[in-house]
Amino acid sequence: MATYDWVFDTLGLRGWCDGAGEGGAPMSMGDLLSQTGSQPERSVWQTPFPSMDALNDACTAFPQSREVTQGLEEAFLGVKDTLSYVLDPITQPLSWTLRWALEIFQATPWFVMIPLLAVVIFAVSRSVGLLAFVVGSLSALAFIDYYDYAMQTLAVIAVCAAICVAIGVPIGIAMSRSDRLQKVMIPVLDMLQTLPPFVYLIPLIFLFSVTEPKLYGIAIILYAIVPVVRLTNLGIRLVDPEVIEAADAFGMTDRQKLFGVQIPLALPNIMAGVNQTIMMSLAMVVIASLVSAPGLGVLVLRGIRNLELGVGLVSGLGIVILAVILDRSTKAALARVNAAQKN
Repeated sequence: MATYDWVFDTLGLRGWCDGAGEGGAPMSMGDLLSQTGSQPERSVWQTPFPSMDALNDACTAFPQSREVTQGLEEAFLGVKDTLSYVLDPITQPLSWTLRWALEIFQATPWFVMIPLLAVVIFAVSRSVGLLAFVVGSLSALAFIDYYDYAMQTLAVIAVCAAICVAIGVPIGIAMSRSDRLQKVMIPVLDMLQTLPPFVYLIPLIFLFSVTEPKLYGIAIILYAIVPVVRLTNLGIRLVDPEVIEAADAFGMTDRQKLFGVQIPLALPNIMAGVNQTIMMSLAMVVIASLVSAPGLGVLVLRGIRNLELGVGLVSGLGIVILAVILDRSTKAALARVNAAQKN
């Protein structure tokens, strides 16, 4: 006898339950024990929650929990072709851009790329120490033949982080100017920020081919775009109202206030968002190696699959080095922005 037989007996639904026949699910251990007559008695403390499966034990006509997941899967598969037909042309430029960036970063000789990156880092940070660290680190990765993997990772991060900034900053600005849009976007951003990274890959695998770079590109962008959106919105909203009143007194238009007052004053927060977006892009690149994302994440995955401890540790160290370079560079740029505003 199932725990919740009395529910259906009280509601007069026993005939409906008995007329449904046996369910399609495999028999549980409890069902097998009940058939053999050796089902143990349950105490009050062992009473199961009236879940779908528990109610199905009492009434086979009642749906099981697996039917919910199957229904969701069937609904997604039903619209998959339509979604792919719509999203493929929209997202195809992302694949082209990623392929182009990978070709550029890999085709450029090391004796051009390393000095070029060093010049960019120095122009951003004005730090000789960081410049030496960048040159030494990239040279060390090249010395152990991990240079190509490091360049692949940098290429993917450069494209995805740039797209995150190009999309996220305008969204953050729009949120700062509309309370209604902010109320709509905050739950979406919360969902994107709390979903486990692997969950991003599940629907994308069904929508796009694994050989398409946009598969991992979209996953990285969705995962990493949240900080720049949030901090752009926050930075503009934190601009001193008295400054806005002064701008109004000078007769500035909304566009002039935005680009001449609000964005410059919010730039430290925006730069902090860019920093976090880059760091999250780097973290997602490693996970996206499961769906053909190139770079050092491939070596990490190889170390896990083949139990190659050295490969996993060295490639992980390479990712740490890239993270330090990117983090220190963006923080140095942020420090220069803060210093310029104080002066």
